[in-house]
Amino acid sequence: MKKRNRELVFLRAFAACTAGGMILLSTLAFKTDKNQRFGTIDVERINIIEPNGTVKMIITNVEQFPNGTTTVNNRSVTKDRKKRSGMLFFNEDGMECGGFIYDGAKNENGHSSGLSLTYDQYDGDQVMQLLTTDTGKGDQRRVSSALTFNDRAANETQQGVHNIMNELDSIKDRKLWRQKYQEYSDQGLIGGTPRVMLGQTGSENNGLFLFGDNGKPKAMFYVDKNNNVKLEVYNEEGHVTNSWPE
Repeated sequence: MKKRNRELVFLRAFAACTAGGMILLSTLAFKTDKNQRFGTIDVERINIIEPNGTVKMIITNVEQFPNGTTTVNNRSVTKDRKKRSGMLFFNEDGMECGGFIYDGAKNENGHSSGLSLTYDQYDGDQVMQLLTTDTGKGDQRRVSSALTFNDRAANETQQGVHNIMNELDSIKDRKLWRQKYQEYSDQGLIGGTPRVMLGQTGSENNGLFLFGDNGKPKAMFYVDKNNNVKLEVYNEEGHVTNSWPE
């Protein structure tokens, strides 16, 4: 019996020493000042953080993409946006300030894919976007790729837009919805206006497209799908006032 007790004590001591050694080695390995080198890492999401814990970048797969009731840096994210793989950027104040997302898959009609790289106005939405979309339906294919620059509402804030959209979502009457939206837009609390676009449109025009502060076209210089060069100037009603060739 005494011998069995001694063996049991020895085994327990050996196990404790082994566990302690493993913990010590693991701790020292990850506290080294040298950069760690890995051949391949399989991971679903990575949060890049500052020493104070502020998230500065999220690299994620589709499932871990933040939306809904998720918060980052104690702030709500866009509730209804589609989950996609990519990256999200955050500034020093913890606000989302841009991102890079992409997707693509076959569907019952053909296929749909896209890529978007955006940068946001401070405490607002995107003011610059690199966007490409590719949609196939039957034997038809529509491709559009462009770099766009937008004006955002002067008094826009991310939390303010979040609150306004929650309010608008609760309004079922479309006339009242449009009325409330216009009220907030007139106050400069929501809304965006395209101003410059460089690229290819869905109608296969390739060129430079300029818009007024109301979002309506003002000038276009492009090559159309028939390889014709065109320059067009528009009035406030959207009618061509000058063109080349005439």
